[in-house]
Amino acid sequence: MGIEDFLGFDRAVELRLDKVVGELAREFDGVHDRERVRSVVGESARQRSGGAVAAFVPILAQRFARERLRAQAQGDGRLEKTAYEVVFVSLTGGGRAQIGAALLGSRAGESVSVHSAGSRTVGEIGANVRAVMEEVGIDAFTKPLTPEVMSSADLVVTMGRSVGDVEIPSTTRHLDWRVGDPAGAPLNEVRRVREDIERRVDLLATKLAAGTHALAGLSAHRDGRVRRATSDTR
Repeated sequence: MGIEDFLGFDRAVELRLDKVVGELAREFDGVHDRERVRSVVGESARQRSGGAVAAFVPILAQRFARERLRAQAQGDGRLEKTAYEVVFVSLTGGGRAQIGAALLGSRAGESVSVHSAGSRTVGEIGANVRAVMEEVGIDAFTKPLTPEVMSSADLVVTMGRSVGDVEIPSTTRHLDWRVGDPAGAPLNEVRRVREDIERRVDLLATKLAAGTHALAGLSAHRDGRVRRATSDTR
């Protein structure tokens, strides 16, 4: 059952992914059945395999699958939310989104759960972007945007016009940060983008620390799509 979920991986990776399925099935016992867990692990592994060293695919798939399974269960009301869910969205889910997510995660504490995701096909992170992320201790990797993570989000932060149209649940608050796109930019310009994101994150963390009522001015979209000209916090 589900043997096709791991097709295309070598035997060693398949065995490690089987172990991941067992661990997540136990973690989500009574919430997701094993077949669902295996399907999400297989899909997550395929999505995370592009450009990744094979040895790292199982651990990356485990993290991504856990995030998706938890988000789906929270969105369906089968798992209680224990934190305010924030999703940063950029083109690849690495770079700008991951910088924002990592910085907010380090500042906001356990009351906030932070995710990053990409609005388009996941690709490689540029060398300068990777270097600038490593300067502040952020591991560079990409993640696609998934319906499960978006459905559980309380706040979505899109990282400028280049992310395109993103489906956002009607009850979810939205910020559009018009930060520069660091892809292909010189090192100093990528650092400037990181510093711009850090300034915005500090302001958002302050508001979250004050309680979600401090976010009352943020828009929730009735039509479920990003309105690029609104909700920009400077």
